[in-house]
Amino acid sequence: MTQGAPVAALLAILLVAAQIAYPLTDGTARDRVTTLVVVLLAGTALAHAVAALGAAYALRTLAILSGIGLLSELIGTATGYPFGCYAYAVGKLEPALADVPLAVPLAWTGGIYPVWVVAGLLCRTARARILLSAVGAVGWDLFLDPQMVTDGQWSWCVTDAGLPGLPAIPLTNYLGWFLVALLMGALMTASERRARRGRETGGAGPAVPVAVFLWTWLGSALAHLAFLGLPWSAGYGLLGMGVLGVPLLVRGVRGIGRDRAARRLAS
Repeated sequence: MTQGAPVAALLAILLVAAQIAYPLTDGTARDRVTTLVVVLLAGTALAHAVAALGAAYALRTLAILSGIGLLSELIGTATGYPFGCYAYAVGKLEPALADVPLAVPLAWTGGIYPVWVVAGLLCRTARARILLSAVGAVGWDLFLDPQMVTDGQWSWCVTDAGLPGLPAIPLTNYLGWFLVALLMGALMTASERRARRGRETGGAGPAVPVAVFLWTWLGSALAHLAFLGLPWSAGYGLLGMGVLGVPLLVRGVRGIGRDRAARRLAS
């Protein structure tokens, strides 16, 4: 097995366990579980990146996703651009830099990376992959923002300019996510090309990030609907991430069908 792949798989299992624990906690305990989930999500992404395309690629992935994520959050909380006017709660997720919890940029890495991998499986061109990744990022935030706002992790200055059922999160937030994710996708494209250049053999396959994506998509919809009392975000997130998730499932079903047909012909 490719070096690093077992680490990614183990971290993914721990991630699922931590996310299952989230609805069972509250207060300070929930804050700690939230931080643990973010660390495991980012750790899973980076471990897979190492296994797939090497340590240098993983470091660039962290720099692009967490670096741009942190910069956008620092600018966003200071100026209101590109997401809208918002602020993080003080003392909930620690440590923080300029009132932005350091868990937040790690969440950008952990959340965007599986979307990026899945978009790569579905798209034939770099431009299409960048665009689809940005759409998927917004889909993920349709789960993330309502959950974290409800939990008191951050709040918005304008609380009546959002989607039906989610008025407390302005539409500017999703536009900001889309634009930031486009920039991330462009830089990730260049980074991946650099990593693949001159590489004689492939690394780990996409199984772990694909599994994390599917768990995030379907598991979050179930959790929001059944355990967190957030039916609107359950529906929006299911649809948003479903732009990638549905074609991914169709692709998987067709692949299984082709494998079965090949085995019948070989027998």
